[in-house]
Amino acid sequence: MTREELEHIIRASGDITDQYEFVIVGSQSILGAVPRPEDVFTVSMEADIYPLQAPELADRIDGAIGEGSQFHETYGYYAQGVGPETACLPADWMKRVHRIQNRNTQDRIGYCLDVLDLFLAKAVAAREKDREFCIALLQYGYVNLEAALALVGNMPLDAKAQQTLRATMRRWGKSAV
Repeated sequence: MTREELEHIIRASGDITDQYEFVIVGSQSILGAVPRPEDVFTVSMEADIYPLQAPELADRIDGAIGEGSQFHETYGYYAQGVGPETACLPADWMKRVHRIQNRNTQDRIGYCLDVLDLFLAKAVAAREKDREFCIALLQYGYVNLEAALALVGNMPLDAKAQQTLRATMRRWGKSAV
């Protein structure tokens, strides 16, 4: 997915929900901080999105421009309507979002996760695709491992889960060299 395609999803989500502000989580939120990342980061054709003020409307997005929709068939990319609970994020993540707002979004706002917060959310999920994505973030220098480790204490996880997360991140850091 390209930045322009994400802007289209933000615009279409606004038309569908009549909302103004959206949160983008998942891998394509990198497009807020890094508008033209390397190809390894733009493989996904799906953007996880929800309306900031009315997350319950995410189902409308999913139904109208989700996987298998006419939108998906026409453009080759789609939105997945998700909720705030989809990504496990540090308590202060909203202070670091990157805002996408321009003519292409019809001035609607897409708040994309900061790359550090994206890294942490992916590290908590720890699926194979998340591991590969996180290692690439480290390899390309988008994430500083020490900065990410410093944010683990702000994650809504118990002490044992935080310890496991730190160990996972350190292991990935070694793989990234």
